[in-house]
Amino acid sequence: MEGAFYTGKYRNFFEEQGYDRQEIDSRLEKIFQTIFYGPDDERFYHESGSDMGYLEDTGNHDVRTEGMSYGMMVCVQMNKQKEFDRLWKWVCTYMRIQEGPGKNYFIWSCGTDGTPNADGPAPDGEEFFAMALFFAAHRWGDREGIFDYSGEARKILRECIHKGEPGHSGEPMWNRDNKLIKFIPGVEFTDPSYHLPHFYELFALWADEKDRIFWREAAGNSRVFLHLACNPDTGLSAEYAEYDGTPHTGTEVQFGRHDWYYSDAYRTMANIGLDALWFHRDPWQKEIAGRLQEFYCVKEKDSWDGVFLIDGTKLKEKALHPVAVIAANAQASLAADGPYSGECIKKFWNTPLRKGSRRYYDNFLYIFAWLALSGNYRIWK
Repeated sequence: MEGAFYTGKYRNFFEEQGYDRQEIDSRLEKIFQTIFYGPDDERFYHESGSDMGYLEDTGNHDVRTEGMSYGMMVCVQMNKQKEFDRLWKWVCTYMRIQEGPGKNYFIWSCGTDGTPNADGPAPDGEEFFAMALFFAAHRWGDREGIFDYSGEARKILRECIHKGEPGHSGEPMWNRDNKLIKFIPGVEFTDPSYHLPHFYELFALWADEKDRIFWREAAGNSRVFLHLACNPDTGLSAEYAEYDGTPHTGTEVQFGRHDWYYSDAYRTMANIGLDALWFHRDPWQKEIAGRLQEFYCVKEKDSWDGVFLIDGTKLKEKALHPVAVIAANAQASLAADGPYSGECIKKFWNTPLRKGSRRYYDNFLYIFAWLALSGNYRIWK
């Protein structure tokens, strides 16, 4: 097996392109410091009281489980336990649902003062919380209470698949028949960028023993699903999709339009790249990542800020997160090794962190891509 899970080796793609190792590492630390401790118009981490902190979605002026779980993953990868614990305590204090059908899930959006903006969860937060907590347990060791990291991770995953069964009121986050993650509990469609088979492979090792077969099957089924969701000619996927991979078009009134390659969808190929790096189980990943890079580097080389249908049809809208596009295209190089891989990495290297009100999402995808391409997005066993 060639994946890093088996070899323990993490390629430094920047170094392979000729960039200096010391500069690669120093820029990574600078990216972290900017996001967490930079000037007010660049950072989006804020300390709260003596032992908590949150990451603000600067475009929507709220705190989301997406960003809090992303921040925890960044912190465990970079050995920043103090910030990790501050984030996790904020999550447990303000976002954990204490009663009702969503009990032990996390409210997906809160005000920066902790006031709930919603009454339910978004599954991408829960899966990132669980993975970051397992890594924290393996890197730093479990402690007591909410800092029993592995115990908290198993509790989250237990709720995600067993709600609706006796003793677990509410709706599960995964469809228990096809083992595919839902967009939100209570609906029967999905978001391709939520599919993280590389996480599920690890959940199959570390979740409750009775659930490990489920997670193993979920990993395989998500890989099959991604074949269906990514257009074979362009590599593009929709933001939301039916379980058969076709773009979901039925909820514009409730959720807005999401049948296009737009903000959420940029994460899909980045995730495919990380799965290829960690496990290297699906040869198709190399092919589809190459298609995406070819689409941008050849067919739309002057339109990286464009918005497209998954067949490549260009729409009149502009990307809300153009830096995220560049970061995701570069992270696709974890799977692709064709003629455009170096071009995408170079473009990313030459792109600075985003500033302004929309910096939150772009700069999270930016730091994830930098971690992965520098060999620092690792499995902590």
